[in-house]
Amino acid sequence: MDYQLLFHEYEQRYSLQTTAVRQSRQRRLYNCLREAILQGRIPAGAKLPGSRSLAAELHIARNSVLYAYEQLVTEGLLRTLGGSTRVSQTTRVPGGEPGNTVGAANIAPLPVSMRARLTPWPSDPQGTYTAFVAGVPSLPDFPIPIWRRCLDRAWRGLSYQQLDYSDASGEPLLRQAIAEHLTSTRGVRCTAEQIFITDGTQQSLSICAHACANAGDNVWVENPGYGGAFQTLKAAELTVIGIAVDQHGIAPQESDWRQHPPKLIYTTPSHQFPLGSVMSIERRLALIEAAQRVGALIVEDDYDSEFRRDGPPLPAMQGLVEDAPVIYLGTFSKTVFPALRIGFMVVPTGLVEAFCNLLRLGHLRGRSAEQLALAEFLRGGYFANHLKKMRRLYAARRDALVAALEKYLGDSVTIYGGSSGIHLTIALQEGYDDEQISKAALAQGIYVQPLSKLATGKVLHKGLMLGYAQVREEDMDKYIRILTDVIKVNNSSVHGV
Repeated sequence: MDYQLLFHEYEQRYSLQTTAVRQSRQRRLYNCLREAILQGRIPAGAKLPGSRSLAAELHIARNSVLYAYEQLVTEGLLRTLGGSTRVSQTTRVPGGEPGNTVGAANIAPLPVSMRARLTPWPSDPQGTYTAFVAGVPSLPDFPIPIWRRCLDRAWRGLSYQQLDYSDASGEPLLRQAIAEHLTSTRGVRCTAEQIFITDGTQQSLSICAHACANAGDNVWVENPGYGGAFQTLKAAELTVIGIAVDQHGIAPQESDWRQHPPKLIYTTPSHQFPLGSVMSIERRLALIEAAQRVGALIVEDDYDSEFRRDGPPLPAMQGLVEDAPVIYLGTFSKTVFPALRIGFMVVPTGLVEAFCNLLRLGHLRGRSAEQLALAEFLRGGYFANHLKKMRRLYAARRDALVAALEKYLGDSVTIYGGSSGIHLTIALQEGYDDEQISKAALAQGIYVQPLSKLATGKVLHKGLMLGYAQVREEDMDKYIRILTDVIKVNNSSVHGV
Protein backbone atom coordinates (compact mmCIF):
# COMPACT_ATOMS: atom_id res chain seq x y z
CA MET A 1 0.00 0.00 0.00
CA ASP A 2 1.38 3.38 -1.04
CA TYR A 3 0.31 5.46 1.97
CA GLN A 4 1.90 8.62 0.57
CA LEU A 5 -0.29 8.36 -2.54
CA LEU A 6 -3.36 7.49 -0.43
CA PHE A 7 -2.88 10.53 1.79
CA HIS A 8 -2.08 12.79 -1.18
CA GLU A 9 -5.36 11.79 -2.93
CA TYR A 10 -7.32 12.50 0.23
CA GLU A 11 -5.64 15.88 0.70
CA GLN A 12 -6.53 16.85 -2.86
CA ARG A 13 -10.20 15.90 -2.41
CA TYR A 14 -10.28 17.72 0.93
CA SER A 15 -8.89 20.90 -0.60
CA LEU A 16 -11.77 20.95 -3.14
CA GLN A 17 -14.40 20.87 -0.38
CA THR A 18 -14.91 24.61 0.00
CA THR A 19 -17.57 24.16 2.69
CA ALA A 20 -15.57 21.67 4.75
CA VAL A 21 -14.68 22.53 8.34
CA ARG A 22 -10.95 23.17 8.61
CA GLN A 23 -9.15 20.16 10.12
CA SER A 24 -5.69 19.61 11.50
CA ARG A 25 -3.35 17.29 9.58
CA GLN A 26 -3.62 14.62 12.27
CA ARG A 27 -7.42 14.72 11.90
CA ARG A 28 -7.10 14.50 8.12
CA LEU A 29 -4.81 11.47 8.44
CA TYR A 30 -7.32 9.81 10.76
CA ASN A 31 -10.18 10.47 8.31
CA CYS A 32 -8.06 9.25 5.39
CA LEU A 33 -7.20 5.95 7.08
CA ARG A 34 -10.73 5.45 8.39
CA GLU A 35 -12.22 5.97 4.92
CA ALA A 36 -9.70 3.62 3.29
CA ILE A 37 -10.39 0.88 5.87
CA LEU A 38 -14.18 1.15 5.56
CA GLN A 39 -13.99 1.14 1.76
CA GLY A 40 -11.72 -1.91 1.81
CA ARG A 41 -8.76 -0.17 0.19
CA ILE A 42 -6.77 -1.23 3.24
CA PRO A 43 -8.06 -4.79 3.61
CA ALA A 44 -9.06 -6.57 6.82
CA GLY A 45 -6.04 -8.08 8.60
CA ALA A 46 -3.54 -5.80 6.82
CA LYS A 47 -0.53 -4.68 8.86
CA LEU A 48 -0.01 -0.91 9.01
CA PRO A 49 3.43 0.71 9.06
CA GLY A 50 4.94 1.65 12.40
CA SER A 51 4.20 5.17 13.58
CA ARG A 52 7.77 6.41 12.99
CA SER A 53 7.92 4.86 9.53
CA LEU A 54 4.54 6.29 8.42
CA ALA A 55 5.36 9.73 9.85
CA ALA A 56 8.60 9.82 7.87
CA GLU A 57 6.85 8.63 4.67
CA LEU A 58 4.16 11.31 4.96
CA HIS A 59 6.44 14.06 6.31
CA ILE A 60 4.25 14.67 9.33
CA ALA A 61 4.79 14.51 13.09
CA ARG A 62 4.81 11.08 14.70
CA ASN A 63 2.22 12.31 17.24
CA SER A 64 -0.23 12.80 14.36
CA VAL A 65 0.15 9.15 13.38
CA LEU A 66 -0.19 8.01 16.99
CA TYR A 67 -3.38 10.08 17.33
CA ALA A 68 -4.89 8.51 14.19
CA TYR A 69 -3.96 4.97 15.25
CA GLU A 70 -5.31 5.43 18.79
CA GLN A 71 -8.63 6.80 17.52
CA LEU A 72 -9.05 3.91 15.09
CA VAL A 73 -8.16 1.36 17.78
CA THR A 74 -10.78 2.94 20.05
CA GLU A 75 -13.38 2.58 17.28
CA GLY A 76 -12.43 -1.06 16.74
CA LEU A 77 -11.17 -0.54 13.19
CA LEU A 78 -7.57 -1.27 14.21
CA ARG A 79 -6.10 -3.64 16.78
CA THR A 80 -2.64 -3.90 18.29
CA LEU A 81 -1.05 -7.31 18.47
CA GLY A 82 2.53 -8.13 19.43
CA GLY A 83 3.75 -4.60 18.83
CA SER A 84 2.14 -4.35 15.38
CA THR A 85 -1.00 -2.51 14.30
CA ARG A 86 -3.43 -4.36 12.03
CA VAL A 87 -6.85 -3.73 10.48
CA SER A 88 -9.51 -5.63 12.40
CA GLN A 89 -11.06 -8.65 10.71
CA THR A 90 -14.53 -7.27 11.40
CA THR A 91 -14.02 -4.46 8.88
CA ARG A 92 -14.62 -6.77 5.89
CA VAL A 93 -16.79 -4.83 3.44
CA PRO A 94 -20.39 -6.15 3.20
CA GLY A 95 -21.24 -7.74 -0.13
CA GLY A 96 -17.68 -7.96 -1.44
CA GLU A 97 -14.22 -9.35 -0.86
CA PRO A 98 -11.70 -7.45 1.25
CA GLY A 99 -10.19 -4.65 -0.75
CA ASN A 100 -13.32 -4.06 -2.83
CA THR A 101 -15.94 -1.39 -2.40
CA VAL A 102 -19.44 -2.26 -1.28
CA GLY A 103 -21.14 -4.78 -3.57
CA ALA A 104 -24.44 -2.92 -3.98
CA ALA A 105 -26.05 -5.75 -5.92
CA ASN A 106 -25.78 -8.01 -2.87
CA ILE A 107 -27.32 -5.57 -0.40
CA ALA A 108 -31.07 -5.39 0.17
CA PRO A 109 -32.59 -1.92 -0.31
CA LEU A 110 -33.39 0.08 2.79
CA PRO A 111 -37.03 -0.22 3.87
CA VAL A 112 -39.33 2.63 2.85
CA SER A 113 -43.00 2.59 3.83
CA MET A 114 -45.86 3.37 1.46
CA ARG A 115 -46.53 6.47 3.59
CA ALA A 116 -43.06 7.80 2.83
CA ARG A 117 -43.68 7.33 -0.90
CA LEU A 118 -46.48 9.87 -0.89
CA THR A 119 -45.65 12.90 -3.03
CA PRO A 120 -45.19 16.05 -0.91
CA TRP A 121 -47.83 18.73 -1.48
CA PRO A 122 -47.51 21.34 -2.75
CA SER A 123 -44.18 21.72 -4.54
CA ASP A 124 -42.25 24.06 -2.27
CA PRO A 125 -41.05 27.23 -4.03
CA GLN A 126 -38.51 27.63 -1.17
CA GLY A 127 -38.78 31.39 -1.12
CA THR A 128 -37.48 31.81 -4.67
CA TYR A 129 -40.92 32.59 -6.08
CA THR A 130 -43.02 34.88 -3.93
CA ALA A 131 -45.82 36.10 -6.19
CA PHE A 132 -49.12 34.33 -5.52
CA VAL A 133 -47.90 31.59 -3.18
CA ALA A 134 -51.09 30.58 -1.36
CA GLY A 135 -51.28 30.58 2.41
CA VAL A 136 -48.44 33.04 3.05
CA PRO A 137 -49.43 36.20 4.97
CA SER A 138 -47.79 39.60 4.58
CA LEU A 139 -44.79 38.92 6.80
CA PRO A 140 -43.25 42.44 6.55
CA ASP A 141 -46.40 43.82 8.17
CA PHE A 142 -46.24 41.64 11.26
CA PRO A 143 -45.51 43.74 14.41
CA ILE A 144 -42.21 42.12 15.35
CA PRO A 145 -41.35 44.67 18.11
CA ILE A 146 -44.61 43.90 19.94
CA TRP A 147 -44.09 40.17 19.52
CA ARG A 148 -40.52 40.47 20.80
CA ARG A 149 -41.76 42.23 23.94
CA CYS A 150 -44.36 39.51 24.53
CA LEU A 151 -41.69 36.87 24.08
CA ASP A 152 -39.22 38.66 26.38
CA ARG A 153 -41.84 38.95 29.12
CA ALA A 154 -42.71 35.29 28.73
CA TRP A 155 -39.08 34.25 29.17
CA ARG A 156 -38.58 36.58 32.15
CA GLY A 157 -41.61 35.10 33.88
CA LEU A 158 -40.70 31.49 33.12
CA SER A 159 -39.90 29.29 36.11
CA TYR A 160 -37.35 26.50 35.97
CA GLN A 161 -40.21 24.01 36.29
CA GLN A 162 -41.54 25.25 32.95
CA LEU A 163 -38.30 24.21 31.28
CA ASP A 164 -39.38 20.60 31.83
CA TYR A 165 -41.65 18.65 29.48
CA SER A 166 -44.90 20.61 29.51
CA ASP A 167 -48.53 19.56 29.43
CA ALA A 168 -49.17 17.64 26.20
CA SER A 169 -52.40 19.61 25.78
CA GLY A 170 -50.57 22.94 25.73
CA GLU A 171 -50.06 25.86 28.10
CA PRO A 172 -53.28 26.51 30.11
CA LEU A 173 -53.04 30.30 29.62
CA LEU A 174 -52.94 29.95 25.85
CA ARG A 175 -55.79 27.44 25.80
CA GLN A 176 -57.90 29.82 27.88
CA ALA A 177 -57.03 32.78 25.63
CA ILE A 178 -57.98 30.80 22.52
CA ALA A 179 -61.26 29.69 24.12
CA GLU A 180 -62.13 33.32 24.90
CA HIS A 181 -61.28 34.42 21.36
CA LEU A 182 -63.27 31.64 19.68
CA THR A 183 -66.40 32.04 21.78
CA SER A 184 -66.51 35.81 21.22
CA THR A 185 -65.58 35.97 17.53
CA ARG A 186 -66.37 32.59 15.96
CA GLY A 187 -69.38 31.34 17.92
CA VAL A 188 -67.51 28.21 19.03
CA ARG A 189 -68.95 26.44 22.08
CA CYS A 190 -65.99 25.32 24.14
CA THR A 191 -63.98 25.53 27.34
CA ALA A 192 -60.22 25.62 27.64
CA GLU A 193 -60.25 21.91 28.54
CA GLN A 194 -61.50 21.06 25.02
CA ILE A 195 -58.60 22.84 23.35
CA PHE A 196 -55.36 21.10 22.40
CA ILE A 197 -52.31 22.97 21.11
CA THR A 198 -50.53 21.45 18.10
CA ASP A 199 -47.78 22.34 15.64
CA GLY A 200 -50.34 23.31 13.00
CA THR A 201 -53.18 21.96 10.90
CA GLN A 202 -51.19 19.05 9.47
CA GLN A 203 -50.42 17.69 12.93
CA SER A 204 -53.97 18.36 14.07
CA LEU A 205 -55.28 16.31 11.16
CA SER A 206 -52.86 13.49 11.86
CA ILE A 207 -53.95 13.37 15.50
CA CYS A 208 -57.63 13.33 14.49
CA ALA A 209 -57.00 10.53 12.02
CA HIS A 210 -55.25 8.36 14.59
CA ALA A 211 -57.63 9.18 17.44
CA CYS A 212 -60.93 8.77 15.61
CA ALA A 213 -60.42 6.21 12.83
CA ASN A 214 -58.71 2.89 12.20
CA ALA A 215 -56.65 1.91 9.18
CA GLY A 216 -58.91 1.34 6.19
CA ASP A 217 -61.82 3.42 7.49
CA ASN A 218 -63.51 5.79 5.05
CA VAL A 219 -62.80 9.50 5.28
CA TRP A 220 -64.36 12.12 3.04
CA VAL A 221 -62.50 15.14 1.71
CA GLU A 222 -63.63 17.89 -0.63
CA ASN A 223 -62.97 17.56 -4.38
CA PRO A 224 -61.12 19.70 -5.26
CA GLY A 225 -59.64 20.18 -1.84
CA TYR A 226 -56.65 20.75 0.35
CA GLY A 227 -53.89 18.41 -0.80
CA GLY A 228 -52.17 18.56 2.59
CA ALA A 229 -55.25 17.01 4.20
CA PHE A 230 -55.44 14.36 1.48
CA GLN A 231 -51.82 13.35 2.02
CA THR A 232 -52.04 13.35 5.82
CA LEU A 233 -55.14 11.16 5.83
CA LYS A 234 -53.60 8.79 3.27
CA ALA A 235 -50.49 8.56 5.44
CA ALA A 236 -52.75 7.47 8.32
CA GLU A 237 -53.78 4.53 6.08
CA LEU A 238 -57.38 5.70 5.74
CA THR A 239 -59.49 5.22 2.62
CA VAL A 240 -59.77 8.78 1.28
CA ILE A 241 -62.84 9.51 -0.86
CA GLY A 242 -63.27 12.79 -2.72
CA ILE A 243 -66.75 14.35 -2.54
CA ALA A 244 -67.59 17.04 -5.10
CA VAL A 245 -68.26 20.60 -3.95
CA ASP A 246 -70.71 23.11 -5.39
CA GLN A 247 -71.48 26.77 -4.68
CA HIS A 248 -72.71 25.80 -1.20
CA GLY A 249 -69.74 23.63 -0.18
CA ILE A 250 -69.24 19.87 0.06
CA ALA A 251 -72.23 18.13 -1.51
CA PRO A 252 -72.49 14.42 -0.61
CA GLN A 253 -75.28 12.44 -2.27
CA GLU A 254 -77.50 9.88 -0.55
CA SER A 255 -75.61 7.18 -2.45
CA ASP A 256 -72.36 8.35 -0.81
CA TRP A 257 -73.84 7.87 2.67
CA ARG A 258 -75.11 4.40 1.73
CA GLN A 259 -72.18 3.05 -0.24
CA HIS A 260 -69.19 4.37 1.77
CA PRO A 261 -70.30 5.96 5.05
CA PRO A 262 -67.40 7.92 6.59
CA LYS A 263 -65.78 7.93 9.99
CA LEU A 264 -64.38 11.43 9.33
CA ILE A 265 -65.53 14.24 7.03
CA TYR A 266 -62.89 16.90 6.34
CA THR A 267 -64.33 20.21 5.17
CA THR A 268 -63.49 23.93 4.91
CA PRO A 269 -66.99 25.45 5.25
CA SER A 270 -66.15 29.13 5.82
CA HIS A 271 -63.89 29.45 2.76
CA GLN A 272 -63.74 26.27 0.71
CA PHE A 273 -60.21 25.42 -0.31
CA PRO A 274 -59.50 26.16 -3.14
CA LEU A 275 -62.74 27.38 -4.79
CA GLY A 276 -63.70 29.79 -1.99
CA SER A 277 -67.40 28.90 -1.65
CA VAL A 278 -69.13 29.41 1.70
CA MET A 279 -71.18 26.48 2.98
CA SER A 280 -74.79 27.49 3.42
CA ILE A 281 -76.49 27.19 6.80
CA GLU A 282 -78.85 24.57 5.35
CA ARG A 283 -75.92 22.49 4.10
CA ARG A 284 -74.13 22.80 7.45
CA LEU A 285 -77.13 21.63 9.47
CA ALA A 286 -77.83 18.80 7.03
CA LEU A 287 -74.22 17.63 7.22
CA ILE A 288 -74.29 17.67 11.04
CA GLU A 289 -77.56 15.71 11.10
CA ALA A 290 -76.31 13.09 8.65
CA ALA A 291 -73.00 12.74 10.51
CA GLN A 292 -74.87 12.14 13.76
CA ARG A 293 -76.99 9.50 12.04
CA VAL A 294 -74.04 7.43 10.79
CA GLY A 295 -71.72 8.10 13.73
CA ALA A 296 -69.22 10.24 11.83
CA LEU A 297 -67.10 13.17 12.97
CA ILE A 298 -66.80 16.39 10.97
CA VAL A 299 -63.34 17.98 10.92
CA GLU A 300 -63.93 21.71 10.35
CA ASP A 301 -60.78 23.41 9.10
CA ASP A 302 -61.23 27.15 9.69
CA TYR A 303 -57.87 28.13 8.21
CA ASP A 304 -58.35 31.76 7.12
CA SER A 305 -61.92 32.91 7.86
CA GLU A 306 -60.61 35.79 9.99
CA PHE A 307 -60.12 37.72 6.75
CA ARG A 308 -63.70 37.97 5.53
CA ARG A 309 -64.55 41.01 3.38
CA ASP A 310 -68.36 41.08 3.42
CA GLY A 311 -68.85 41.45 7.15
CA PRO A 312 -67.58 39.78 10.33
CA PRO A 313 -66.26 36.19 10.24
CA LEU A 314 -69.04 33.62 9.85
CA PRO A 315 -69.94 31.58 12.94
CA ALA A 316 -68.28 28.18 13.01
CA MET A 317 -70.19 25.02 12.20
CA GLN A 318 -69.04 23.65 15.55
CA GLY A 319 -71.28 26.08 17.45
CA LEU A 320 -74.47 25.64 15.45
CA VAL A 321 -75.92 22.91 17.68
CA GLU A 322 -75.08 21.72 21.14
CA ASP A 323 -72.68 18.77 21.28
CA ALA A 324 -72.14 18.90 17.51
CA PRO A 325 -69.99 16.01 16.20
CA VAL A 326 -67.37 18.51 15.04
CA ILE A 327 -63.64 18.85 15.67
CA TYR A 328 -62.72 22.46 15.00
CA LEU A 329 -59.20 23.15 13.66
CA GLY A 330 -57.45 26.51 13.69
CA THR A 331 -53.98 27.82 13.01
CA PHE A 332 -51.95 30.98 13.61
CA SER A 333 -49.88 30.45 10.46
CA LYS A 334 -52.07 32.81 8.42
CA THR A 335 -52.96 35.32 11.15
CA VAL A 336 -49.58 35.59 12.93
CA PHE A 337 -46.71 33.95 11.01
CA PRO A 338 -46.02 30.41 9.71
CA ALA A 339 -42.72 29.87 11.56
CA LEU A 340 -44.56 30.12 14.90
CA ARG A 341 -45.85 26.58 14.24
CA ILE A 342 -48.83 26.81 16.58
CA GLY A 343 -52.28 25.49 15.75
CA PHE A 344 -55.09 24.09 17.86
CA MET A 345 -58.01 21.67 17.96
CA VAL A 346 -61.33 22.01 19.74
CA VAL A 347 -62.69 18.53 20.37
CA PRO A 348 -66.12 17.43 21.64
CA THR A 349 -66.30 16.97 25.41
CA GLY A 350 -66.73 13.23 25.03
CA LEU A 351 -63.37 12.92 23.22
CA VAL A 352 -61.23 14.99 25.59
CA GLU A 353 -59.95 12.03 27.60
CA ALA A 354 -59.14 9.97 24.51
CA PHE A 355 -57.20 12.86 22.95
CA CYS A 356 -55.34 13.47 26.21
CA ASN A 357 -54.25 9.85 26.35
CA LEU A 358 -53.14 9.79 22.72
CA LEU A 359 -51.17 13.02 23.01
CA ARG A 360 -49.35 11.81 26.12
CA LEU A 361 -48.08 8.80 24.17
CA GLY A 362 -46.00 10.75 21.68
CA HIS A 363 -46.94 14.40 21.34
CA LEU A 364 -44.06 16.89 21.45
CA ARG A 365 -44.16 18.85 24.69
CA GLY A 366 -42.45 22.19 25.03
CA ARG A 367 -42.14 25.73 23.65
CA SER A 368 -43.80 27.13 26.75
CA ALA A 369 -42.35 30.61 26.18
CA GLU A 370 -43.81 30.91 22.65
CA GLN A 371 -47.21 29.70 23.83
CA LEU A 372 -47.23 32.15 26.75
CA ALA A 373 -46.17 34.98 24.44
CA LEU A 374 -49.03 34.13 22.10
CA ALA A 375 -51.45 34.12 25.04
CA GLU A 376 -50.38 37.68 25.88
CA PHE A 377 -50.56 38.66 22.19
CA LEU A 378 -54.20 37.51 22.19
CA ARG A 379 -55.27 38.87 25.56
CA GLY A 380 -53.42 42.17 25.21
CA GLY A 381 -55.44 43.16 22.14
CA TYR A 382 -52.42 42.99 19.84
CA PHE A 383 -53.88 40.11 17.84
CA ALA A 384 -57.18 41.92 17.23
CA ASN A 385 -55.36 45.10 16.17
CA HIS A 386 -53.15 43.13 13.79
CA LEU A 387 -56.17 41.39 12.24
CA LYS A 388 -57.93 44.73 11.73
CA LYS A 389 -54.88 46.12 9.92
CA MET A 390 -54.46 42.98 7.80
CA ARG A 391 -58.12 42.94 6.77
CA ARG A 392 -57.75 46.42 5.29
CA LEU A 393 -54.45 45.54 3.62
CA TYR A 394 -55.69 42.27 2.14
CA ALA A 395 -58.91 43.87 0.92
CA ALA A 396 -56.87 46.45 -1.01
CA ARG A 397 -54.61 43.77 -2.46
CA ARG A 398 -57.60 41.60 -3.41
CA ASP A 399 -59.21 44.57 -5.17
CA ALA A 400 -55.99 45.31 -7.06
CA LEU A 401 -55.72 41.66 -8.11
CA VAL A 402 -59.32 41.50 -9.31
CA ALA A 403 -58.90 44.75 -11.23
CA ALA A 404 -55.76 43.43 -12.95
CA LEU A 405 -57.45 40.11 -13.80
CA GLU A 406 -60.42 41.92 -15.33
CA LYS A 407 -58.10 44.30 -17.21
CA TYR A 408 -55.94 41.63 -18.83
CA LEU A 409 -58.05 38.46 -18.89
CA GLY A 410 -61.58 39.82 -18.89
CA ASP A 411 -64.26 37.24 -19.69
CA SER A 412 -61.72 34.51 -20.44
CA VAL A 413 -61.59 33.57 -16.74
CA THR A 414 -64.10 33.30 -13.89
CA ILE A 415 -63.06 34.49 -10.44
CA TYR A 416 -64.01 32.47 -7.34
CA GLY A 417 -63.52 33.01 -3.62
CA GLY A 418 -62.59 36.66 -3.42
CA SER A 419 -64.92 37.45 -0.51
CA SER A 420 -62.75 35.90 2.18
CA GLY A 421 -59.32 34.56 3.02
CA ILE A 422 -56.00 35.42 1.40
CA HIS A 423 -56.32 33.67 -1.95
CA LEU A 424 -58.73 33.52 -4.86
CA THR A 425 -59.13 31.13 -7.76
CA ILE A 426 -59.61 31.70 -11.47
CA ALA A 427 -61.34 29.06 -13.56
CA LEU A 428 -59.96 28.66 -17.07
CA GLN A 429 -61.99 28.02 -20.17
CA GLU A 430 -62.09 24.56 -21.66
CA GLY A 431 -58.94 23.53 -23.47
CA TYR A 432 -56.42 25.26 -21.22
CA ASP A 433 -53.79 23.11 -19.49
CA ASP A 434 -53.49 24.54 -15.98
CA GLU A 435 -50.51 22.34 -15.09
CA GLN A 436 -48.58 23.54 -18.13
CA ILE A 437 -49.48 27.14 -17.34
CA SER A 438 -48.31 26.66 -13.75
CA LYS A 439 -44.93 25.32 -14.90
CA ALA A 440 -44.46 28.12 -17.41
CA ALA A 441 -45.43 30.76 -14.83
CA LEU A 442 -42.94 29.32 -12.37
CA ALA A 443 -40.17 29.97 -14.87
CA GLN A 444 -41.27 33.64 -14.83
CA GLY A 445 -41.12 33.92 -11.04
CA ILE A 446 -44.83 33.36 -10.41
CA TYR A 447 -46.16 30.47 -8.35
CA VAL A 448 -49.78 29.57 -9.15
CA GLN A 449 -51.21 26.23 -8.02
CA PRO A 450 -53.16 24.37 -10.77
CA LEU A 451 -56.63 23.24 -9.70
CA SER A 452 -56.22 19.91 -11.45
CA LYS A 453 -53.47 19.04 -8.95
CA LEU A 454 -55.94 19.67 -6.11
CA ALA A 455 -58.36 17.01 -7.29
CA THR A 456 -59.01 14.34 -4.67
CA GLY A 457 -60.77 12.13 -7.18
CA LYS A 458 -61.94 12.86 -10.69
CA VAL A 459 -60.60 16.18 -12.05
CA LEU A 460 -63.63 18.47 -12.05
CA HIS A 461 -62.01 21.88 -12.48
CA LYS A 462 -59.17 23.48 -14.42
CA GLY A 463 -57.84 26.77 -13.13
CA LEU A 464 -55.25 28.53 -11.00
CA MET A 465 -55.10 29.47 -7.33
CA LEU A 466 -53.52 32.85 -6.54
CA GLY A 467 -52.45 33.83 -3.04
CA TYR A 468 -52.30 37.60 -2.85
CA ALA A 469 -51.53 38.42 0.79
CA GLN A 470 -47.78 38.77 0.27
CA VAL A 471 -47.99 40.65 -3.08
CA ARG A 472 -47.86 44.44 -2.87
CA GLU A 473 -50.78 46.34 -4.35
CA GLU A 474 -48.55 48.23 -6.77
CA ASP A 475 -47.07 44.96 -8.11
CA MET A 476 -50.35 43.22 -8.99
CA ASP A 477 -50.65 44.71 -12.47
CA LYS A 478 -47.09 43.67 -13.39
CA TYR A 479 -47.49 40.06 -12.24
CA ILE A 480 -50.91 39.57 -13.82
CA ARG A 481 -49.59 40.97 -17.10
CA ILE A 482 -46.85 38.32 -17.02
CA LEU A 483 -49.34 35.60 -16.10
CA THR A 484 -51.64 36.71 -18.91
CA ASP A 485 -48.83 36.34 -21.43
CA VAL A 486 -48.15 32.83 -20.15
CA ILE A 487 -51.82 31.88 -20.44
CA LYS A 488 -52.08 33.30 -23.96
CA VAL A 489 -48.99 31.37 -25.09
CA ASN A 490 -50.55 28.20 -23.68
CA ASN A 491 -53.80 28.94 -25.51
CA SER A 492 -51.93 29.43 -28.77
CA SER A 493 -50.02 26.18 -28.40
CA VAL A 494 -53.18 24.23 -27.54
CA HIS A 495 -55.26 25.63 -30.40
CA GLY A 496 -52.43 25.98 -32.88
CA VAL A 497 -52.88 29.73 -33.23
